[in-house]
Amino acid sequence: MNRNRPLSPHLQVYRLPLTGLMSISHRVTGVLLSIGLIFFVYLVSMMASGEDAYQSLQGSLNTLVFKLIVWGFIYALFFHLCHGVRHLIWDSGAGFQRDTMNRYAVIELLASIALTLATFFLYL
Repeated sequence: MNRNRPLSPHLQVYRLPLTGLMSISHRVTGVLLSIGLIFFVYLVSMMASGEDAYQSLQGSLNTLVFKLIVWGFIYALFFHLCHGVRHLIWDSGAGFQRDTMNRYAVIELLASIALTLATFFLYL
């Protein structure tokens, strides 16, 4: 066995690159969007089940926790969309240089935040 082979960096020392964090975040938001869509179907079925169910649902929809969940869902949707656009750029064969990848990652984050804030201010 070769004792001079390089060792993997320890998890406390290794710093995941920005593109790796964005990739993991893209997958997490995809899972959260899937769960959110299941919850959305449940909400629509509650609204369709009658006036009593609608009234009880309306009371819980006006809570701060639910509003935060909705805005988190909206941000996840915009983040997932922006990352999808980034993948379309990659599919064209462009943007694989390290500095370009990091710049696109920052643009992607800023665009998803800007889209969420624009939606928030339009909603007011």
